[in-house]
Amino acid sequence: MQQPKLWTASFVKISFSSFFVFLTFYILATAMSLYVTEELSGTDSQAGLAMAIFIIAAVILRLFAGPFMLQYGVKKVVFAALLFYFIFSISYFAIFSFTLLLVIRFLHGGSFAVATTSTNTAALTFIPEERKGEGISYFSLFMSMAMVIGPYIGLTIMHEWGFLAVFIVCAVCAMLSYILGVSAYRNSRSEQTHKEQTMDKPSAAAKTDKKKMSIHHFIEKNAVPISISGFIIALAYSGLITFISIYAKERGLTDVASYYFVFFGLMIILPRPFIGKIMDKYNKSFIVYPSIVIFAIGMVLLSMADTAAMLLVSGAVAGLGYGAILPCLQTIAIMSAKPERRGLATATFYLLFDLGYGIGSYTLGAIAASFSYSMVYIICAAIIMISSIFYYILYHKRELNTAPKYKQAM
Repeated sequence: MQQPKLWTASFVKISFSSFFVFLTFYILATAMSLYVTEELSGTDSQAGLAMAIFIIAAVILRLFAGPFMLQYGVKKVVFAALLFYFIFSISYFAIFSFTLLLVIRFLHGGSFAVATTSTNTAALTFIPEERKGEGISYFSLFMSMAMVIGPYIGLTIMHEWGFLAVFIVCAVCAMLSYILGVSAYRNSRSEQTHKEQTMDKPSAAAKTDKKKMSIHHFIEKNAVPISISGFIIALAYSGLITFISIYAKERGLTDVASYYFVFFGLMIILPRPFIGKIMDKYNKSFIVYPSIVIFAIGMVLLSMADTAAMLLVSGAVAGLGYGAILPCLQTIAIMSAKPERRGLATATFYLLFDLGYGIGSYTLGAIAASFSYSMVYIICAAIIMISSIFYYILYHKRELNTAPKYKQAM
């Protein structure tokens, strides 16, 4: 039997829209600390604050992204979020003080949270039900490509043409994201089933219950158990992202540090087509447990890296593990909810992931100050292995003992 088409015009457009959102994020993330210290004469702590306030805003607005989509429909939220993301992307041209930068970073972080959550949810409406795992895997691949390309573009433009050029490129990327996001809906109706079209409309329950606000309006409870596993993975992932450059310098490997994420990203991208198909064909746990072990091994290798070759190998191993875990957990979270609440499930997953990232960065930084960065990565490996226990207790054990409510969550 022929499978329904996955690569529709709408799916491709919304995937590239998400790609340009994340590309803007990674370009700015690479350049922001130097912009604060060099252009605004700020301190290292102020540079850290400029990054932290973006994440704080993202965590706060994640809470409201799901209710926004339930109340107004996915389509309207996608349009509004991408428009605001573009507006705040061009606002960097007007910065003349550190205080103003913090305001813009906060607003940009909030729009980033809603834009990424809503475009992710929009992509679900363009993916056939029978190919959800494969579709989500491919969609997240675009985010991974931005992670590989973004830092390289940011560093190259910053060193060759300066910060103004960085802001111009980011503004163009944000504009492309808005254009693609809007145009994705032009022919989407002919590509969606009636069941999935309901995700684009305001929820009747949301209209009825909007005066009875509760945690139910902000969190999808069915997505919480698997999102806790994502939270734990994010704790470890934060140590990888936050301290790798410092660790490489400590080990005398500064010259190859930038290539770490190239290897890391490539091993996320290359196996992704196979991972998506495996997710749809087999039980998700078939991928989750081996991926957890591989990700942990990558962290152990990183803790022992004292040569360029070993550093890059550790990046490739960690990338393979992390790149397989994330779409699996995300797919389980999304498919645990009813179709009209899958946007809320997406927001719930990323909310806990962002919290894990933020808490991990701070906590592991304190550990590094008392011990060493090598010890930090050993601890990260242990955290990753602990996530398998939570995954089993909170999801897999229940899956084995009871029939899943939604077939796709298997």
